[in-house]
Amino acid sequence: MRCFRLPSALPLFILMLSVFVVAGCIRSKPGEPEASSPTVPGVSDLSAPAGDSEPEPGETFQVKFETSKGDFIVEAYSGWAPIGAARFKELVTSGFYDGCRFFRVIPGFMVQWGINGDPKVQKKWVNNMIPDEKVLQKNRRGTISFAKSSAPNSRTAQIFINYKDNTANLNPQGFSPFAKVIQGMDVVDAINAEYRQTPKQGRIQSEGNAYLNKEFPNLDYIIKATIIDPTADDKTEAESSPPKTEASKTKSSEPKKAEQPKTTEPEKKAAKEEPKKETKPAASKTPATKEKKESPKPETIEEVK
Repeated sequence: MRCFRLPSALPLFILMLSVFVVAGCIRSKPGEPEASSPTVPGVSDLSAPAGDSEPEPGETFQVKFETSKGDFIVEAYSGWAPIGAARFKELVTSGFYDGCRFFRVIPGFMVQWGINGDPKVQKKWVNNMIPDEKVLQKNRRGTISFAKSSAPNSRTAQIFINYKDNTANLNPQGFSPFAKVIQGMDVVDAINAEYRQTPKQGRIQSEGNAYLNKEFPNLDYIIKATIIDPTADDKTEAESSPPKTEASKTKSSEPKKAEQPKTTEPEKKAAKEEPKKETKPAASKTPATKEKKESPKPETIEEVK
């Protein structure tokens, strides 16, 4: 009978150690996203810095959105996301957002828009993408970021306003705020959300507002978006200043008139009689009442609007 020799303890230990090493090598790499929480590839270094430190605002500009629900104003900051702020300004200046529908409204999350109602216009922008940039600001309530696909450098024209603090969810995915609502957040909150995210983006791209008006007629929309002129207040003050200077001039000239009261008694009598003559003619009152009767009704003005 042949005898089989059992392997010594040392080779067996080496064999088991090798198995553990191989098993460890095929595990997931550190930081690799799980399938249940997808993140944008290549943007793991774009998340917001720890702590509550605020980035410098840099150059700023304001945009007024006139909508079917009311007006709201946003302020953009180049210090938060210079590429996003520049693209936003370009879109507003070109009139791209005029007529756009708020096609995705999810209460407690965000409101999204930025697909032009004219498919021909939309076609010019759909592939005009801008690169991703480091996330410096948190996606807090009222902040605005560009929407994008899961692919890197896919931002074009779609933007959204955060209804709540979505920092924990959106910052790790590389959504970089570039602006925030500074006036009219109550209007943003009131945007119609009955359709949620039912409208199909593909059909909006190809059919535009014709598709939305037919199947989602109650969507709120942007009437016009315009950049606010920072010198507008200065202009109004400058325009109103001439009357003030004239008034001050008349006030300054009043003492001079008071120093020369050389009116004679006949002139005083004439001055007293002139107001009586001016108040006598009643004919001037009659046309005034006729003009009031013949003036256009307020309803016509409302209909024009």
